[in-house]
Amino acid sequence: MNETADTAANTGEVTAHWMRNMIVCLVGSFTTIVAMTLLLPFLPLYVEELGVTDKAGIVQWSGIAYGATFFAAAFVAPIWGRLGDIYGRKLMLVRASLGMTVAIGLMGMVDSVWQLVALRLFTGLAGGYASGSMVLVATQTPKHRVAWALGMVSSGIMAGNLVGPLIGGALPAIIGIRNTFLAAGGVIFLTFLATSFLIKEQKSAARKKAAKASGGWSSIEDKRPVIAMLATGMLLMLANMSIEPIITVYVADLIDNQANLTLISGVVMSVAALGSVLSASRLGRLADRIGHWPVISGALGIAALLLIPQAFVTDAWQLIALRFLMGVALGGLLPCIAAVIRHSVPDAAAGGILGLSTSSQFVGQVVGPVLGGFVGGHIGMRAVFLGTCVLLAAGAVYSWMVRPRGKGPMAD
Repeated sequence: MNETADTAANTGEVTAHWMRNMIVCLVGSFTTIVAMTLLLPFLPLYVEELGVTDKAGIVQWSGIAYGATFFAAAFVAPIWGRLGDIYGRKLMLVRASLGMTVAIGLMGMVDSVWQLVALRLFTGLAGGYASGSMVLVATQTPKHRVAWALGMVSSGIMAGNLVGPLIGGALPAIIGIRNTFLAAGGVIFLTFLATSFLIKEQKSAARKKAAKASGGWSSIEDKRPVIAMLATGMLLMLANMSIEPIITVYVADLIDNQANLTLISGVVMSVAALGSVLSASRLGRLADRIGHWPVISGALGIAALLLIPQAFVTDAWQLIALRFLMGVALGGLLPCIAAVIRHSVPDAAAGGILGLSTSSQFVGQVVGPVLGGFVGGHIGMRAVFLGTCVLLAAGAVYSWMVRPRGKGPMAD
C-alpha cells in the first residue's frame, strides 16, 4: 500500500529527511496556529475599531469573523488533501503558508468588518498548514514511527492553540493591533521559506498515477475503521469545545472573588490543551508499541469518566485538575486517528481521506459550542458534561467494536 514510504525508510539519507520534515512541520504548525488564534483576545476590540459600535453587534461580528475560517476550511480540506495526493503534499504546505502570509498580513490593513470577515474566509480556504503537515508526516514517515511523529506534530498544534491567545493578549499593547497582524504574517512567511527549502518529499510517479485514477472513498476496502476515525475526530473536538459557551458562567458559581473570574476561566480553557501537549507524543509512542485501537478506545473511555465529576465539582481547582487530566487522556487521539487512517486507506487516497478527517474535526469544533450553549441554556450546565460523557462513551464502545482483528499492523 505504501511502497514508496517503506522503500524510503530503508535508506539513511531518507530517514534524515523524514525526521527533518517532521521538525519543520512541527514548528510550522505551531507558528501558523499561533497566528490563527492570537486574535482571540483582541478581536472584539478590533471589530469595534472597524466601526461596529453597539455591544450586540460587536459580539455578533466577532463570532462571525472567528467562525468564518473554520467554516470555509471544513469544505476545502478534502479537496486540498486530494490535490496533495496527486501533485504532492509539500506543494500544499507551500500553498497554505503563502496564502496565510498574505491573508493575515492584510488583516492589519482592513477598513471595515466585512473585509475582515472576507479575509478570515480566505484564510480558511487557502490555509490548512497544520492538517497538511499531518498528511505529509503520515505518508513520509516509516510506519513503525508514524504515531510518534504525528504525536510530535500534534503537540505543536496544541501548543499553538495554547500560546496563541497568550501572545495575542500581550503583543497588541506593545506594538498595536494592526502591527500584530503584520508581525504574524511575517512569522508565517518564515514558515513558507522553511517549508519551501527544507522539506524534502519522496515522490512516486506510480503513486501520482494511482491517485489520479483512485476513486478516493470507493478505493477503501473496509470503510468501518475510517468511519470510526471520522466520528472520533468529531467527538474529540466536540468534547473540547462543548464547555466553551458555559465555562465563565459555570466558574462564576464556583468562586467567591468574582474579580478573578476571567483569569480562572482562561486557565480552565487552556489547561486541557496543556495536558494534551504533554501527553500527545507519549501516547503516540505507546500506540506504536501496543496498537492504536486500545489507545483510542481507552482515551475516549477515560475522558468520558472524567466528565462525570466535572458536573459536580464544588471548587474551581477541582475543575482545573479534571480538565487537565481530560486533556492528557485525549492528547493521543489526533495522532492515532491519522495513523489508523494512514494504515486503512491506499497511499494514493491518503491525503483526501485525511482531509475529510480534518473536516469532521472542524464540524465538531463548530457543533460543540452550539450544542453546549443550547443544552446549558435550556437544560442545565451539568447536562453539558453528562451529555458529552455519553457521546464519548458511545464512541469508545463503537471504536472497540469495529477494530480490526487478526494479524496485521492495525490489528490487536
